[in-house]
Amino acid sequence: MSQATTIDQIIQQLEAIIADAIATGSRAGYFAALYHKVTCKVKEGIVNGEFENGPRMEQLDVTFASRYITAYNQWQQKQQPSASWQLAFDIFNKPSKMVLQHLLIGMNAHINLDLGVAVVETARAFNQPLAEVHKDFNAINTILSALTYEVINELDQVSPLLSLAGLHAQNNSILIQFALSNARDGAWAFAEDIDSRNGKDYINSISSRDADINKLGKGIVYPVGLLSFTVWVIHLFEWRNPSKITKVLSEYKKAYLKVN
Repeated sequence: MSQATTIDQIIQQLEAIIADAIATGSRAGYFAALYHKVTCKVKEGIVNGEFENGPRMEQLDVTFASRYITAYNQWQQKQQPSASWQLAFDIFNKPSKMVLQHLLIGMNAHINLDLGVAVVETARAFNQPLAEVHKDFNAINTILSALTYEVINELDQVSPLLSLAGLHAQNNSILIQFALSNARDGAWAFAEDIDSRNGKDYINSISSRDADINKLGKGIVYPVGLLSFTVWVIHLFEWRNPSKITKVLSEYKKAYLKVN
């Protein structure tokens, strides 16, 4: 895939990932389906003038999404993406992982690592102080948060026992660890940290963050104790066909009309 420069191109690239996942039976389609919904909603907001700066929001969305798509392409081409994304892609071939784990591990890499970088790069592209992008940052997080929980609720069709995951809301729960409000705060703090850096210092700071987020992701992929047993039980009753699951998660596409 070539580098996207518009939100429409991002949507097309996500649809290509979804279509390929359905055709090949890849679990890559789970997160791509969720993200497609988010991106369509961002586009809808831009068209309706819901953001402080429409062109800047589109640039933020394109920069943000491109980090995921680039990592996915690297993985497909047997190259080395960031450690956080490598962890997410590695479980595509692990049928023992439940659908929610696939969504959460993708969000872990994308929000906790990619979002901070995307915000800083967007601010620099517009030659603006980082604080100027804060409202758009919060807006994209609000959309991601709202739609994520909407999709999780829709997962009941493919994962009938998903509600069991809420029975163990302890400090070590993957759901508590990944509270989106905490992820948002962490992403902004990370953005503020790297905003003052350049060159090798900038790159090294991103690499250090990647290592930390990779460790956090392992808590999602490899839950322990009673939560591990709960995850096993939930997955036991989930659908087994990745293509059918991706089709269910991408059915919402019909509800989002493209605006040219």
